[in-house]
Amino acid sequence: MSPLVDRWQTVVDNVKQATNLANRNTNNVQLLAVSKTKPVEMVEELAAVGQQHFGENYLQEALAKIEALKHLPDIHWHYIGSIQRNKTKDIAQNFDWVHTIERAIIAKRLNDQRPDGLSKLNVLIQVNIDDEASKSGCQPNELESLIEEIMQYEKLQLRGLMIIPAKNGSDAFVKTNQLFQQIKQSYPELTMWDTLSMGMSNDMDIAIANGSTIVRVGTAIFGARN
Repeated sequence: MSPLVDRWQTVVDNVKQATNLANRNTNNVQLLAVSKTKPVEMVEELAAVGQQHFGENYLQEALAKIEALKHLPDIHWHYIGSIQRNKTKDIAQNFDWVHTIERAIIAKRLNDQRPDGLSKLNVLIQVNIDDEASKSGCQPNELESLIEEIMQYEKLQLRGLMIIPAKNGSDAFVKTNQLFQQIKQSYPELTMWDTLSMGMSNDMDIAIANGSTIVRVGTAIFGARN
């Protein structure tokens, strides 16, 4: 087993352990391997041992990897970076998931630019749960209007919320899960409202304990960022 696969297996085991400790079904927590800045060969090596979901922040780098690995149909690509208007066409055409919608105009552009032959684009709304000036994401009080906007779009499948919590040990995971449950009750027509993207290498245990369904892990798998 290579060092990369060994680290990946350790993270897989840690996710399962945290899920079991939270008395949750291990099938309900997905490991997203964040492969930004890492070479395509590392992605291919992990795909060969069963990792299917990969997260990318930088569009041009991601597009090169997607093209190089298009012979691997089981890979699901998640866009987890910030989205400017000039990026929406390439994102809509090449990704399976988008975690970082924070504005209605971006949702509309992703919908309008999603090719007819592709399945719906799975999308998450990024919430600035700790109200940090340096972080992207809509404010919690803006969430309902954005949800109602996205629900109009036939080519988007709204799945849930994504956060990047503050580093000061706040109760961001608790607050986000509460918000997620409130929306689930308020919008029963959201039949696939099932995803909380929260938790990374250093805090995935507490995120899983508070309902995370996708943990975004880069450093613990791939090593320090280049």
